[in-house]
Amino acid sequence: MSGDDRHSWEHVTEVCLLAGKIMMQNGGETYRVEDTMMRIAAAYGKENSHSYVTPTGILFAIDGGAPGTRLIRINERSTDLRKVTLVNDVSRRISRGELTPPEACALLKDIDSKPPVYRPLLQIAAATLSSGCFLLMFQGTAADIVPSAIAGGAGFTALLLFHRFVPAKLFAELTAAVVVGALACLFVSLGIGHELDRIIIGAVMPLVPGLLLTNAVRDLMAGHLVSGLSKGAEAFLTAFAIGTGIAFVLSMYFGA
Repeated sequence: MSGDDRHSWEHVTEVCLLAGKIMMQNGGETYRVEDTMMRIAAAYGKENSHSYVTPTGILFAIDGGAPGTRLIRINERSTDLRKVTLVNDVSRRISRGELTPPEACALLKDIDSKPPVYRPLLQIAAATLSSGCFLLMFQGTAADIVPSAIAGGAGFTALLLFHRFVPAKLFAELTAAVVVGALACLFVSLGIGHELDRIIIGAVMPLVPGLLLTNAVRDLMAGHLVSGLSKGAEAFLTAFAIGTGIAFVLSMYFGA
């Protein structure tokens, strides 16, 4: 294999792995990540490629002269569908023959380095607004909109702050649920809130892992059992943390 061929194999592999990593870290489905990686490789003339994606790592190999199987770890996972969309756009441009491997790699690195499109303050504002809306959706009274919104915003703020200092997401979600439950009980005790159950339900909805559950079901339906079960387990742990935090506060409130 010549030096030019080896250089091409390495660049194609790097582009595929980087695209898969960005998508997996930002909420992409497992089957979509694998399909995108193989389509990119095929667009560069490497038809026989193989990818195996899990929530914590990606294995990728190209038959016929590649140096070997490459592995990349996925340590952090969040939700930023804008980056997933940008990677899909790069993939389409590659399929149309508009980008060479070095150009595609540079674009993907730029996408990976971009900060989240939604700043923490905007996320908190959205969580605050949505908490009040969720309360109405669950047939709460208009008088409880403000208590639910404040509790939801404070809980989401606690989630972001705690997760910044302690990497364990489970404990951040538990702390956020405790904050939500404590504020809801406080508002009801002061007479500001009326229906404790609906205030709590509305306020915890921004913490619910909706995208994770959706991706788990879609991965299972697509036959990716390992990824589907692991994402489902992660969603279950999040739900368990939220439920534990709320149950702890309610036991203290009604037991007092």
